[in-house]
Amino acid sequence: MNVTDALKRRISTRAFLDTPVSEAEVRELLDTARWAASGGNLQPWQVHVVAGEARQRVIDAVQKKLSTNPFTNEAGFPVYPESLWEPYRSRRFQVGEDMYALLGVPREDKGARLAHLMENYRFFGAPVGVFFSIDERMGPNQWAHLGMFMMSFCLAAEAKGLATCMQEAWTPHRDTVAKALGVEKPYIVYCGLALGHADPAAKVNQLRSRRAELDEFASFDGF
Repeated sequence: MNVTDALKRRISTRAFLDTPVSEAEVRELLDTARWAASGGNLQPWQVHVVAGEARQRVIDAVQKKLSTNPFTNEAGFPVYPESLWEPYRSRRFQVGEDMYALLGVPREDKGARLAHLMENYRFFGAPVGVFFSIDERMGPNQWAHLGMFMMSFCLAAEAKGLATCMQEAWTPHRDTVAKALGVEKPYIVYCGLALGHADPAAKVNQLRSRRAELDEFASFDGF
């Protein structure tokens, strides 16, 4: 599989089989992703991979927090800007509506929508969870480099026939996750990622989020 194919095939997988993924397989993916671009070669990332009991420990910690105080944002910033403006508001709304339409969940069924949202905190059934952390003293440039590393990991997984879902849903609970993982300052957990084999029978995995046309975001001059 070439890079173009991997980019076009990769999706946010939201239903996984319970087929195991070995430590050796995850090590191979990380060994590939470590060659991602990194400004100044800082490589400002740390990675925490959980499976089995360790995975369940993170799930239990966040589930406990959600049951007591679900609205606390430990990150100190929203995942998305508040009061999103156009065209971003419509893009976010559309992908949500497309997903729930595939699931057959109407807008008024708030309970079913919440139940699906809560599957984030079970990695959508994926057997492996991956968390990415960064030194909190780093700036916006280094956060961008972390994102490039994460995308490189996802493309490496796609090339090996594995599925991923980047999960910023963990971000508001990052202190709880950090405690469960044993991550200590100055490192802070940014987000999580579900890794495994996609469930081909799950309707939600048919979702392909729409993308803006090239001329909506790119300009060319001097050609």
